[in-house]
Amino acid sequence: MAKHHRPHRPHRTFEELVTEGADVPTDGWDFSWFEGRATEARPSWGYAMSMAGRLGRASAVLDIQTGGGEVLDFALAKAPQRPLLAVATEGWPPNVVKATALLRPRGVAVVAAPEDDPLPFADAAFDLVVSRHPVRPHWDEIARVLQPGGRYFAQHVGPGSVFELVEHFLGPRPDEGRGARDPERERADAEAAGLDVVDLRAERLRMEFHDIGAVVHFLRKVVWMVPGFTVEAYEPQLRTLHERIQAEGPFVAHSTRHLFEARKPGTLTARA
Repeated sequence: MAKHHRPHRPHRTFEELVTEGADVPTDGWDFSWFEGRATEARPSWGYAMSMAGRLGRASAVLDIQTGGGEVLDFALAKAPQRPLLAVATEGWPPNVVKATALLRPRGVAVVAAPEDDPLPFADAAFDLVVSRHPVRPHWDEIARVLQPGGRYFAQHVGPGSVFELVEHFLGPRPDEGRGARDPERERADAEAAGLDVVDLRAERLRMEFHDIGAVVHFLRKVVWMVPGFTVEAYEPQLRTLHERIQAEGPFVAHSTRHLFEARKPGTLTARA
């Protein structure tokens, strides 16, 4: 999501803003449309640039749930040296199309693979597996496709992320829902799959929504926040939130993110 503000936009009606947010395409993970309309602080570790450094030391790389391929594309452009092999998976057909168009010129093969299916690759095929905001990490499969000594390096969405916004639409959520992405639970699951967790850092980051159009687009793009969201179904909540933003200023929420790095025991074959 955008980090900087544009000059103030002229006042527009609820209907105009909602229509604008409902019409903009949602494919890929490019959040530039939000510039001037919503902001989100960035984690201190700088995931994409850190990924770029690891790509420069890798031979065979897999990017799981690449979205539109934007993060991998950026990291490859910044990497000091290209991996010999780079492959990405994606399960949503519009994103498969977008990622293929973006990554093919960089020599990256994009494989259409539903997120809950086994990874369509041989055992020990990759020395680096990366992922930014996977829906759910499948640790047994990650461990299986990693070479001995290989690493999983990812940025995950944490528990209770943007719950201030979720609860505005859905009401109070049970505590177990907030803990579904708990980093310590993920540590235990990764270790149960045979991986050694070497780095795990979590941060809570401020978000601001400056108009209701940005809220509509966000909920259409990040579909698991309010499952089944449509403007028609949630018109009363949208109108209430619009009036609150008009009266009080930006709606503030908080995202949660954690950096996760794990290693498969063994000795990695040196890059040729």
